[in-house]
Amino acid sequence: MSTAERFLCEAIDLARENVRNGGRPFGAVLVKDDVVIATGVIEIHITHDPTTHAELQAIRAAIRALGSPRLDGCVIYASSHPCPMCLSAMHLTGIREVSYAYYNEDGEPYGLSTAAIYAELSKPLDEQSLEIAYVPVRRENGDLYEMWRDAASASLDGSGSGRSA
Repeated sequence: MSTAERFLCEAIDLARENVRNGGRPFGAVLVKDDVVIATGVIEIHITHDPTTHAELQAIRAAIRALGSPRLDGCVIYASSHPCPMCLSAMHLTGIREVSYAYYNEDGEPYGLSTAAIYAELSKPLDEQSLEIAYVPVRRENGDLYEMWRDAASASLDGSGSGRSA
């Protein structure tokens, strides 16, 4: 059995256990250097939060475990095709590899596909169903991004307590 198959089986086992506990069939295993750093299952049935996808739960747990917002060198093994939100989180955290066991099309007959969201997001912003509007509001207290840059610079210099994103 390959490394990918082994971790995908673990993700599927997590998904099966989640179904037994009243949840949806999604599990994820986050690995670095062939060591499991974190796992996750979709927890919407518990939290009522639609962002508690298995991959995001594993990412959140790994960030806490590693003490860093960066997960460079990590791999996600997911029971099924990651949704756009989860893929975005992978990009934001530096994950550059994901393997999955079930296609989006496999979940379609059960209402578990995100293909419609992918299709919507592939449209230009002005053609999407979500109303997206730029409103050029500026505050008199200076530019927000300049404020962040200055705080981050001060933090790096040791002369302030700036926070980075």
